[in-house]
Amino acid sequence: MQLTDLTAGRLLDGYRKGEFSPVDAAEQALSRARWSRPEVNAFARLTEEDALARARESEERWRRGEPAGLLDGVPVTVKDLLLLRGHPTLRGSKTISEQASWDEDAPSVARLREHGAVFLGKTTTPEFGWKGVTDSPLTGVTRNPHDPSRTAGGSSGGSAAAVAVGAGPLSLGTDGGGSIRIPAAFCGIFGLKPTYGRVPLYPASAFGTLSHTGPMTRDAADAALLLDVISGADPRDWSGLPPAPGSFTEALGGGVRGLRVAYSPSLGGQVAVQPAVASAVRRAVARLADLGAFVEETDPDFSDPVEAFHALWFSGAARLTERFSLRRRQLLDPGLREICAQGARMSALEYLAAVDVRMDLGRRMGRFHERYDLLVTPTLPVTAFEAGQEVPSGAAHRRWTGWTPFTYPFNLTQQPAATVPVGTDGDGLPVGMQLVAARHRDDLVLRAAHALYEAGVARVLTPAGS
Repeated sequence: MQLTDLTAGRLLDGYRKGEFSPVDAAEQALSRARWSRPEVNAFARLTEEDALARARESEERWRRGEPAGLLDGVPVTVKDLLLLRGHPTLRGSKTISEQASWDEDAPSVARLREHGAVFLGKTTTPEFGWKGVTDSPLTGVTRNPHDPSRTAGGSSGGSAAAVAVGAGPLSLGTDGGGSIRIPAAFCGIFGLKPTYGRVPLYPASAFGTLSHTGPMTRDAADAALLLDVISGADPRDWSGLPPAPGSFTEALGGGVRGLRVAYSPSLGGQVAVQPAVASAVRRAVARLADLGAFVEETDPDFSDPVEAFHALWFSGAARLTERFSLRRRQLLDPGLREICAQGARMSALEYLAAVDVRMDLGRRMGRFHERYDLLVTPTLPVTAFEAGQEVPSGAAHRRWTGWTPFTYPFNLTQQPAATVPVGTDGDGLPVGMQLVAARHRDDLVLRAAHALYEAGVARVLTPAGS
């Protein structure tokens, strides 16, 4: 049996029944990780010895019938922006020393540790997670498992690629402008940006309250299980939410019958969408209607907030590198240096004007969700393009935000948003559909996504040869 093809839920069921063990799962996942390394480059660091030690401890607990928690023995990976105790977190940057003290877990990592998860390693990120593709001066280019000449997306590209190739069914990603949803869509997996604060974050992101931590998984049920583990308050995050009112896993079974769904294929004509992407998403929306949802083609009431997003994003980058020496600054990704310089020139009034745009957008979406339970859009207007580039060849725009207009608005509003794989284009590259709900309604996003998996509309897209 290829344990690398199984969801976390199926692995746990197998442990419970004695069909296989956490050591079996860890060894196969590590083998898949090693196999993928030269070409896909999903890992900044493998933690093989620790993984096998934790797997052996888990195997003994399962033998005694005393699992430590909800994910005991499940292989997981962690984006290299999040602290993992005992291992460097270098954030894709040559400006960080491995010799620092690495004695603390991020809150989400700490919850995974408490629940017995097996950490396989740290996944690649662009430097400080600044852009929507994954390449960095430290770790090079991360490629798409479905076609290594294409990008895996970013900034959680290593996590998406790791899940896609079977190097653990669960990964922790971060999302400041689409960084979970972009690579999940490009790599054909499920990715959820929860409501801001649902998963506590420490240290705080330089990009402030744009940045969310969330699950990247093989399906929506695994994401609900992972969210049950990593959500809840942590004293190190002053902006974290209190515990959710119930289990996300238990809420999965409600289906979509009766849900009011707004389908916006292009945000009111603002976005040019590739025909193959548009067709795959439209077919999936039709299936939502078949499953009992009330679907209306309509658009949310907002214009592209990209300039406000840039003001917040670029100033965050400038703040992050504010005290870097000239020598240290020269080590940075040139594109990151460029946006830092732009951010440093912004005034406090420009920043506050961007905050005003953000508050207005949040108000508009709050009113929109009085009428609709869910907003559905393509996750991205394109499928994966050439690896090693910030934008597709021939694009009129210079920055990654030019091809991600469906994702970053919902970082500004802090809403839960997920991407579901709903098909492929003519080259076999995955297409993602985005589901967005009102703040605090992560359960609705997961419930609708789960219904699509149950109906066979959404499915894991396994790369050829993996």
